[in-house]
Amino acid sequence: MKSIHFIYLAFLYLLTAPLMAQENGWEANPELVEQLKKDRPDYIWDESAVPDYELPDPLLLSNETRIETPAEWFQYREMTLEKFRDQMYGRRPGLPEELSFDVIEEDDSAMNGTATLKRVVVKSRHEGRTHEFEITLFLPNAVYEPAPLFLLMNNRGPENTDPSRQEKSGFWPAEVVIERGYGIAAIQNNDLAPDDTERYHEGVIHLFEGETAIGQRPPDAWMALAAWGWGASRALDYFETDPGIDAGSIALLGHSRGGKASLWAGAEDERFAIVISNESGSGGAALSRRTFGETVRAVNRFTHWFAGNFEAYNDREEELPFDQHMLISLIAPRGVYVASADEDLWADPRGEFLSLAHASPVYALWEYSPINEDDMPSLNEPLIEMPRGYHIRSGGHNLTPQDWGYFMDFADQYFEQVD
Repeated sequence: MKSIHFIYLAFLYLLTAPLMAQENGWEANPELVEQLKKDRPDYIWDESAVPDYELPDPLLLSNETRIETPAEWFQYREMTLEKFRDQMYGRRPGLPEELSFDVIEEDDSAMNGTATLKRVVVKSRHEGRTHEFEITLFLPNAVYEPAPLFLLMNNRGPENTDPSRQEKSGFWPAEVVIERGYGIAAIQNNDLAPDDTERYHEGVIHLFEGETAIGQRPPDAWMALAAWGWGASRALDYFETDPGIDAGSIALLGHSRGGKASLWAGAEDERFAIVISNESGSGGAALSRRTFGETVRAVNRFTHWFAGNFEAYNDREEELPFDQHMLISLIAPRGVYVASADEDLWADPRGEFLSLAHASPVYALWEYSPINEDDMPSLNEPLIEMPRGYHIRSGGHNLTPQDWGYFMDFADQYFEQVD
C-alpha cells in the first residue's frame, strides 16, 4: 500500500508542479526544453547551462565616476549611445536636406465611420537623390482631441496593415485599437531598407550614401535595423504636423527583428513616449551574456542588420562593453514594455525579462521602484511597475491581439500617470 500511495503522490506532483511553478513565476516547459536540446544541440536551452556572467554597471563611467542624478544621466547618456553606435547598431544620419509629407488619401468614414484613414507619403531629397515611403494611419473619430497613437514598424508583408481593411490581421488589429481610443499607424520596414543581405542598402542608406553604399562601408556604418528606426523617426516628424495626433504620446512597437529596431530607435529618438519590444531576442531585449537560444553569432548570420564591428563579439559576448539592459536604460525615464512568448525560447524570455530588471538602477534615479530578478511574472499575467511593463504570453513567436491588449492596458496607465 505504501508503494501505491507513493506512486499516487508522485503522479499528483507531476500534474501540479508546472502549475505551482507558474504561480511563482514563469518556467520553461521541460518537454520543450528537452525537445530543443535534441533538435538544436549547439545552443543552450537549459537554465543550468547558462554561463556565469557579470553585467556592466549602466551608472558607472569608465573613470569610475558614478552617475547619481537624472541631470548627470542626461549629461553622460551620450557616451553609452556612442558605444552602441560604434560597436553594434551603427551611426544613422539625421534629417535629409529636404523632407516633406504628402497626404495621398484621406477618408473620414473608414471602419464604418469610426475612424479616419490617412495614407501619407514621406518624401526625402538628399544630394540630388530621392526616397519615398508610406505611412498607413487610422485615427479614432470618437476622440475629440489629439489622439495618442501606436506606430508599428512592420517587418512582415504589407497585407498585415491593409489600409482598405479588406484583409485584417491580428498582427495589426486596427479596429480594436481604434475602439480603445488610440490611433494606429504602420510603416513597412522593407521600404526603408530591404531585409536582404544583398539589397539592404537600396533604400534610405542609398539616399544618404549614393553608390558608395554598394562598396566597402565603415565597420560602424548604419545598417538595416538603424535604417528602419530612422524611418520611424521620420514618421514621428509627420505626426508632429498632424493636429489629430498627440505627438507627445506615441508608442513605438516592433516584433522580432522589428523589436530589435524599435528599442534602438527609442534609444536614439527621445520623442517616443513608450517603446515596446515584442519577442526581440538577441540584439534586442535579451541579455547577450546569457548565450541562451539565439546568440550573437547566430544573429550575426544576418550580416545586414548590425554594424560590422558587432561581428567581433561572436562567441565573445563577455567582451562586449555593454549589454542589452543598458539599451533599455537609454529609454529612461520614458515608458518601456518588453514582451515574450512561452514557446519562443529562441528569443530567451528570461533574458528579455532580466534586461528590463537590470535597467532598474537607471530608473531609480527618478525614484521608480526596482524590478527584481526574481519578479518574473507567471504566464499571461503582466507585470506593471510604472513606467515599465512585461508579460510572457502563451504560444509561439508572433504578435497577437492578446499582446496588443496588454500594450494598450499599459499605455492607459502610463498616459494617465503622465497627464
